[in-house]
Amino acid sequence: MSTTISPVSSTPAPTGAFPEASPSSHGMIFPWAAAPDIIRATQKDAYYQSVLLDRLSELLRKLYGARLLHSQSSEIRALADLLYHSLTTLRGARTLGEEYCDIVHIDADTQRLPRLGKRAGFVATAVLVPYILTKLLPRFRARVKGKLDRAVQRGEEKIRREEAQLAMVKNKIPGVGGNGKVKVPVKLSVQRYLRDNIEMLTNCDNLLAVNLAVFYFSGAYYHVAKRVWGLRYVFTKKLAPHEQRVGYEVLGVLLGAQLVAQAYLHVSKYLSLSVEEDAWGKVGAGLGVQVGGGGRGVELEDEKKLAFLQGDLARKCTLCLSPMTDPTATSCGHVFCWGCIEEWCRSKPECPLCRQGAFVQHLLPLRG
Repeated sequence: MSTTISPVSSTPAPTGAFPEASPSSHGMIFPWAAAPDIIRATQKDAYYQSVLLDRLSELLRKLYGARLLHSQSSEIRALADLLYHSLTTLRGARTLGEEYCDIVHIDADTQRLPRLGKRAGFVATAVLVPYILTKLLPRFRARVKGKLDRAVQRGEEKIRREEAQLAMVKNKIPGVGGNGKVKVPVKLSVQRYLRDNIEMLTNCDNLLAVNLAVFYFSGAYYHVAKRVWGLRYVFTKKLAPHEQRVGYEVLGVLLGAQLVAQAYLHVSKYLSLSVEEDAWGKVGAGLGVQVGGGGRGVELEDEKKLAFLQGDLARKCTLCLSPMTDPTATSCGHVFCWGCIEEWCRSKPECPLCRQGAFVQHLLPLRG
């Protein structure tokens, strides 16, 4: 925060306007604006933008009725923001928040007031880009997810065909074919991950959170648009020798730790689910349960199998309401299809009937 620059002249500027740039080496020296000043200015601007939005909405309601406000709410908000920045930043004046906090935009590269091109680029990036993204992102996500769904279905169908072929070979030649499972290709795993997490991966809030954490550390570029165009703030108020510019580095540490923890939990959850599916597939195969779709397991349509289960109701699974395939008992004694109860317990580890705790590792396939 002690870094100083000399981008502007000591000549007083008109109220609300940027001070004029001066090539002289005798200009005033200004410190970089601190994070609290930038946040306070942004909050002040947000308040005045909301006031402008209310006035604009009231005018449009009188002219076109309330239906327009409901159907074009996002467009009206973007128009109000564009109008606010056009009347201030675009024309070379300070915003009301910047004037209130005595801060001024400068070009971080040249350390002079930003030219019209950069100011226009910042306004377009700060106002129009978010509006365009809110309109295009849902369509983009739906289109990409549809393509990934079709790709995943083709990959899974290929795996099922290969497992069926392995099951046929294993039935003809005992000992050949291993456990009958086909290793999932890396490409298919990536496609599944992208399909299941497309909304999270394309959520702009993640980028904004990272930018905010960096801002708390450095005190520069509160908005992504300012970082893109290299616009920083300097503090134009004269400071007393005893005054010290404070920052929000502690908040940066906390926010950074939160982002790292969220990323770790997301990755660990995804990896644990993948490992669990593979592990329990092997457990089911080791117990003689058909979990891969190749071949048929123990089915209670044959009355000779597990004859101690008597009556149609006792031989039907209460989850799928069909005669049980690979009947499996929970620790509380209720019996279901292996596929039904295994999937249930992985998502909700309790018996569907009595709500007693039931974990996948405690399920007992029945044979007789």
